[in-house]
Amino acid sequence: MVENMKHEVALFDLDGVVINTESQYTGFWTGVGERYFHSGTKFANMIKGATLVQIFDKYFRDAHKAQREITASLDDFEKSMSYEYIEGFPKFVSDIRRASIKTAVVTSSNIKKMENVYRAHPEFHDLFDVILTSEDFERSKPDPDCYFKGAEHFGVQPNMCIGFEDSINGLKAVNAAGMYCVGLETTNPHDVVAEYADMVIDNYLDTDDKEGNGKYNKLMGLFV
Repeated sequence: MVENMKHEVALFDLDGVVINTESQYTGFWTGVGERYFHSGTKFANMIKGATLVQIFDKYFRDAHKAQREITASLDDFEKSMSYEYIEGFPKFVSDIRRASIKTAVVTSSNIKKMENVYRAHPEFHDLFDVILTSEDFERSKPDPDCYFKGAEHFGVQPNMCIGFEDSINGLKAVNAAGMYCVGLETTNPHDVVAEYADMVIDNYLDTDDKEGNGKYNKLMGLFV
C-alpha cells in the first residue's frame, strides 16, 4: 500500500471490477475443479487472476484432452454470460476521463473473450485509452507484470497510478507494483479485501461507504 496522493492513471482489472462477472467465473471454475480434482471452490480460488494459458501450464500441462474440453466449455460459457457493469462504473470512469485521467483495462482475459464484452457493450472502447489483455503479459497475477506494463504504456511511474482489483492475486499484484490500491468487495468479504487495499468499495455509486463516507467523492479525490 502507498500513501494517498493525486494520481494520473487508473488501471482497472475487468471481472469483478468493471463488469459483474466474477461470480459467474467462480461457478465455472468450481465445476472444472470438481470434475478434474474433486476440489471445486479451492481450485476456483487458486486460479483467479491467471490466464488460461497459465492455468493449463500449471494444472493441465500434459492433459491435452482436458485442455480441449475446458477451452470448448469456456468458449460456450463466455458467449452466454451476462456482462453487466459494476454499479456506477460508466459514470465514474467517464468523470475521471473528463478530468484528463488516463484509463486502462488490465485483464487476464484474452482477446477472444473480450470480443464478447465488445458485443455486449459497443461503447466499451470509448471508456478507456487502452485495453491490455493476457496476450500483452508474460507473467500472471500476483506478479505485478501487468500493472508495470500499464504504467509503462502511459510513460508514468507506478506510484502515479491507481490499481482497481477484487481478487487476492490481483490485489497483491497492485501492491507489488507499488500502486495505490482500491479493492472491490465483489469477490471477497470486506475484511479480506481491506488487508490488501488502501480503500475498499462495493461499487462506484455516489453513496456512503460502510464508514458513512461518500465513496464517490473519496474516489474522485484520489485524482482531482
